[in-house]
Amino acid sequence: MTMLTDSDTVKHTRRRVKRDSRRKARVPNQHLEVPYIQRNIRPYELLTEANLDKIEAATDQILSEIGIEFRDDPVTVELFREAGGHVTKLAGETWNIKFEPGLIQKLVSTAPETFTQHARNPANSVVIGGDTTVFAPSYGSPFVMDMDKGRRYGTISDFENFIKLAQSSPWLHHSGGTICEPTDLPVNKRHLDMVYAHIRYSDRPFLGSITAPERAADSIQMCRILFGEEFVNNHCVIMGNFNSTSPLVWDGVSTMGIRTYAEAGQASIHLPFLMGGAVCPVTIPGAIAQNLAETLVGCALTQLVRPGTPTVMGSFITSMSMRSGSPTFGTPEPALGSLVMGQMSRRFKLPLRCAGNFSTSKVADAQATGQGVMSMLSAVQSGANFILHSAGFLDGLLSMSYEKFVMDTDLCGALHAYLNGLTVDEDSLGVESLRVGGPGEHLFGTPHTMSHYETAYWDSSLNDDAPYETWHENGAEDALSRANRQWKQTLAEYQAPPLDETINQALLDFMAERKASMPDSWF
Repeated sequence: MTMLTDSDTVKHTRRRVKRDSRRKARVPNQHLEVPYIQRNIRPYELLTEANLDKIEAATDQILSEIGIEFRDDPVTVELFREAGGHVTKLAGETWNIKFEPGLIQKLVSTAPETFTQHARNPANSVVIGGDTTVFAPSYGSPFVMDMDKGRRYGTISDFENFIKLAQSSPWLHHSGGTICEPTDLPVNKRHLDMVYAHIRYSDRPFLGSITAPERAADSIQMCRILFGEEFVNNHCVIMGNFNSTSPLVWDGVSTMGIRTYAEAGQASIHLPFLMGGAVCPVTIPGAIAQNLAETLVGCALTQLVRPGTPTVMGSFITSMSMRSGSPTFGTPEPALGSLVMGQMSRRFKLPLRCAGNFSTSKVADAQATGQGVMSMLSAVQSGANFILHSAGFLDGLLSMSYEKFVMDTDLCGALHAYLNGLTVDEDSLGVESLRVGGPGEHLFGTPHTMSHYETAYWDSSLNDDAPYETWHENGAEDALSRANRQWKQTLAEYQAPPLDETINQALLDFMAERKASMPDSWF
């Protein structure tokens, strides 16, 4: 192994600084930076209409013959009873509701096909639905990890760091939600600090709390302070991301939270968490049929509360290791499920959230990259409109990685170029560039090359595409080391977007009042 002297290290550092300065001076990819992606490639249509009909018929069978169980929320049960659901009282505060074929489809028909989630910076508002795609960071990990400190429980400082990294990336469009769990804060109060962090350190849209209806209400109230009461009454400014309890259960915490968001006219995502062979059929068509049943019922609830409220179908289909019983991520069969869910969302004219950059790898290695690309490509090719878990996901969603976050946002940049598609016209065909020198002559100096060289290709800020000798002379850094250096540099250079001090103080006062109203709870 070649040993580097101190002199070598200084030289390599100088070269790296010069290289980074040149990259920064080029300001690569500015032509692609947008508040959200307007897709210019068609989504992949995997199944025929006849096969989609079969899946929808199976969904109707599930809804009409097996039904959905509802727990601890009689208000929701009564709403579905009045809408035509067949209610059977079970033990305690539990009900089974069966729905005639076509009823749920009719109920969701009042939901908008597209909607805008407004950001405090209007330039960063996103359109969700139709031909648009929005990338958001990963969500929900209790642990964080990096090359320096290893794997550890997440804190509010980590939470803020990931918001800053997301805000600094031109390839993400949304601040996300529970990017990691800030386990150093009380469970019943941490939602206040999380929502405040999104508001304070980002000027993009964000997700609110969903762990209790009163926490959902707090999230919405903080948006009223930020945007103004009247604006929130008439516009979507926040979304909740709700999980059903598969198989075929909606619990009261989730349904009350969905109703809280819908009553305020705010959007919600309705997401089963399906593990094949454990809580759904092991076969993907069966998983899709069950997924549809659970998510469409969640979407229908929003329309019973407030017709026309934005709502998002969700799909989270995973495979499982049949040897160990552990969930697996980034495998090909669930990727096919995402493609079909895209077709179903277009059939029902509803926005879709599905897939993301998934991996069960414990570090940001080749396994993580391979699984992540498999899953992420299925999401964008399905036509998904809101892609949570676009950056940072490791360890089967248990860990949020600083290095992988940077590597994943770089992939998001490449996907911007991929989804931009191709324009075929006289200029892009470039025949004149061949005419300049004729056969056997290079095209480096032609007017066509000179007019396009800055924007023709996406330019990674992380990859090293230099020859081996140059790479070695510059320190022989691998991608993980470059990512480690990049996230630290990004945080060092981060500047918070301006926030009106009157609004900031009103938010802090609201948080202080709410925290003083209850004792700390760690459960």
